[in-house]
Amino acid sequence: MTQGFDIRTEGMPEEMQLLLRTYPRDDWEAHPGFKEMTRHWLGAHQSFRRLGKFLRTETENYLDKTSTQRDYAARFRNYGGILVGNLHGHHGWEDLSYFPELSAADPRFDAGLEILEKDHAALDVVLESFTDTANRMLRLIHKNEPSAFDEAGKLHGTIETIETFLQRHLSDEEELAVPIILHHRLRG
Repeated sequence: MTQGFDIRTEGMPEEMQLLLRTYPRDDWEAHPGFKEMTRHWLGAHQSFRRLGKFLRTETENYLDKTSTQRDYAARFRNYGGILVGNLHGHHGWEDLSYFPELSAADPRFDAGLEILEKDHAALDVVLESFTDTANRMLRLIHKNEPSAFDEAGKLHGTIETIETFLQRHLSDEEELAVPIILHHRLRG
């Protein structure tokens, strides 16, 4: 589900998967060039996936009325802020530091890095909508629960869009970056 947002759903072009064929995902951890910094970066990606799923599940529990508005609001305020703040920080760091490092090591993959940077811009639009809807819902939750409930329904769709986006983007990002790192023994 992309709920009217302009997000990429197709995978990376074949030519951007050149090193992935040499360094398949299942072999990464055993490679001598797979270092702690890469493990940490992949761990951040896993946390984004988990946070998206957690927020979707929490919203479903609220919409199904198996969670109280108070509990939902407290968890959502905390974890929604963590997801948005950490995604913005992580992607900003990638655009300003990580991607230039990968480009300098192997410019053959610049077209793939440009796709990922465009993804970051598209995600900013989704996160802005998410933040606006979440803030509206949180303001309404103790004042006008039927309206808050409607906003939570909209929010659920946006969370599904974030999850769909992250599934495609993070996998492509990992499958482009990690083979470059391994091939050129970066970040060690």
